Amino acid sequence: MPTSQLNQVPQIIELILFTNPEKMLDVGVGFGKYGFLSREYLELWDDKRRYSNWTNRSNWTKRIDGIEVFKEYLTPVHNFVYDNVYIGNALDILPTIGIVYDLILLIDVLEHLNYDEGLNLLELCKDKARNILISTPKDIGSQEVIVGNPYETHKFQWKKEHFYIFKGQCFFSDQYSLICYTGENARRLKKARINRHIGKYLPLLIPIAKRMKSPKLSLI
Repeated sequence: MPTSQLNQVPQIIELILFTNPEKMLDVGVGFGKYGFLSREYLELWDDKRRYSNWTNRSNWTKRIDGIEVFKEYLTPVHNFVYDNVYIGNALDILPTIGIVYDLILLIDVLEHLNYDEGLNLLELCKDKARNILISTPKDIGSQEVIVGNPYETHKFQWKKEHFYIFKGQCFFSDQYSLICYTGENARRLKKARINRHIGKYLPLLIPIAKRMKSPKLSLI
């Protein structure tokens, strides 16, 4: 289907905003949800541009491209939101793109490929992007052709260990999806997540630190 799990949307949008890409590629655009939301929050959420004429594409500063293998999914929304949507198989299209993106999205894409195809796609994305954001279902179940689209078939169940081929990666908990972020910003993302957890539990740690009365321990 040209859609994906609802509960993962806030997490994925937050990771996109964390990356703040100047150039982004959405592989498997489907209904265009992540292109639309990325355009909205990367462009309009910036106070410097919030009050500009956002319906005028010439005011946009971000490049958001997409790839879609099933052209019947495309609507006028895609034409407005994306700078360019390549029609065809990502395995064939990625080698022809002469751009290095700040972020490539692979949201609910890998499960539609067998293992070797998926590895090939990941390697191609590594060559074309500084960072990759991946989401795939924890349980792909059984899915065959949908609305006449043979590419909707589920072929392989991806797990955490399949992404250890990357030198650095960051995983995020979700009830239904395995979310993995890898690339140049992964280390910074891990640090940001650690700092967030410290900030969350800091009120609990301060009384403990005071009881310890250690001059070497400073939490505030």
